[in-house]
This record gives sequence, structure tokens and C-alpha cells, in this order.
Amino acid sequence: MQDVRGRVAFVTGGASGIGLGIAGALVAAGMRVVIADLRADHIKAATEGFARSGQSKSVHAILLDVTDRAAMSAAALETERVFGAVHLLVNNAGVGIQGPFQGITFADWDFGLAVNLGGVVNGLQTFLPHIRAHGQGGHIVNTASLAALVPMPARFVIYQAAKAAVVTISECIRGELAPENIGVSVLCPGPVRTNIHELSKNRPPQFGVGDAFRESENAGGAQAHFPNWMEPSAVGELVLQAVLKNELYVITHGEWRPAAEALHAARVAAMPQKLDPALVAMLQGPPPAAGKPR
Repeated sequence: MQDVRGRVAFVTGGASGIGLGIAGALVAAGMRVVIADLRADHIKAATEGFARSGQSKSVHAILLDVTDRAAMSAAALETERVFGAVHLLVNNAGVGIQGPFQGITFADWDFGLAVNLGGVVNGLQTFLPHIRAHGQGGHIVNTASLAALVPMPARFVIYQAAKAAVVTISECIRGELAPENIGVSVLCPGPVRTNIHELSKNRPPQFGVGDAFRESENAGGAQAHFPNWMEPSAVGELVLQAVLKNELYVITHGEWRPAAEALHAARVAAMPQKLDPALVAMLQGPPPAAGKPR
């Protein structure tokens, strides 16, 4: 997608934080954007902001729980009814779930995986057929996290497990979709000014929470942002450039590089050096392209 002007994008979690930063960059680039979000208050603030900047005609908002597959399907149809064929899907909605590992419950797993992983799966399963159907190509952006690329404390296990799966999904489907002129990028942000920690306000009503995680959740609601955290608008510009250049990885911070290098080195070092040529031949295939322009 070397030219996104006039194209249509669908962004989950699009009414605040990184999602809103991405939506803003896409609108400024000439796209028509649907912002889908669980929070009515964020949708109101976001649409008012676009109105003040004279961009209302380029934005349509949908109240959406990304764990609701029927609602996701209805959102796809509404998007096409309002703006036409979808070319860019941004699976961005997420929750910053964490808590003491010894207190983890099934409810905590169900909530964290349903939003952070299930939301991406639901977006792909719902929108990819629509993108394929018009035959004009397109692009998919999945929001993971730098936490997916480095070791983290066990209190983040649900979050990290889901985000690591999002990275793997993105890497896996990229080669499959390339012949159809559909690009794939995975966003791995570090510290960004968002409200991802507001779990009690970002939890769909059907999901519970364990007592230990509720205590962490209540404490997280008062989380303060440090001055050097990245602005969502800056992330949005990085994502826009990744779409235009068809880059696989979008990584916001370099401070995690030493930890990522150490983890990768440890994995490679653990692999036996004696190789079976037949297995090597079977496994060989084109690696995911790092970002040739489309």
C-alpha cells in the first residue's frame, strides 16, 4: 500500500492511546477510518477531537467489544456500508493485565487471552475475507508488545503469552498473504502514554477477575506516566510508514535490544549443531521479508 489516500481502515481500540494515534496518522494521510472501541467515553472524546480538526467526514465510530464475534462481523458490514471496501485492518485493542502469579485464576487467563489474543484472531477471521474479496490488496497491523520479545517477570505471564502469540501469528501469515498483495506488520511498543492499565474500565462485562489480580488492577488504575514515555501520535507515524513500506516489525524502543539479543543467543546456543540435511531441506523456505516496498 504505497498510497493510502482514499482507502479505508478499521482500527480496534481506536478511540484512545496507540489506537487513536494510529487513527490520527491514517486520517492525516488521507484515509477514511473506522475507530472501534469498548469505551463510549473515549469514542466521544475522540470524535470530538476529529471534529475540532475538521476531519469528521473521514472518521466513523463503532462501539465494539473485540471478544464478541457477532459484533465484529456486524462492524465489518457497517464499515463497508459507511465507507466501502476495507483495505487496512489494525488489530490494536488490548489490556495490560498483570498480577501475582501465585494468585492467578482461570478468570484472569480467560479475560487476558480473550482480548489480547482473541481480539486479534476475531479481527483476522472477520476482516481478512472482506479484504481478499475485493482483490485490491491491503494490509494488516497487529499490536503485540516489546514484552513479547524479552523475558518478563511471571506477573506478566498472561499478557506476554498473548502478545508473543500475536507476533508469531503475524510472522506466520505474512508469507501466505504476500502473493495476494496483502502486507502484514506487527507493532511491538514499549512505554507509550496510554490507558491500557485501566483494566476495570476496559473489561467486557462477561469477564471476571481473580482476587489477587483485582488488587493489582486497583493499584494500576493510579499508574503515572514518566516524562520520557512515547506519545501515541509518534507511534501512529511509525505504523503509517510500516504500512507504506510493508515492514514486518514496528518496534518503538531500542532499550530492550540487549535483552532480546541475549534471549535469541541462548536459544541458538541450545540447538544441536549436528544437522540432518533432509530435515534442513524440508524446513527451508523463504524467511519473512523485513520490508520491501510494495
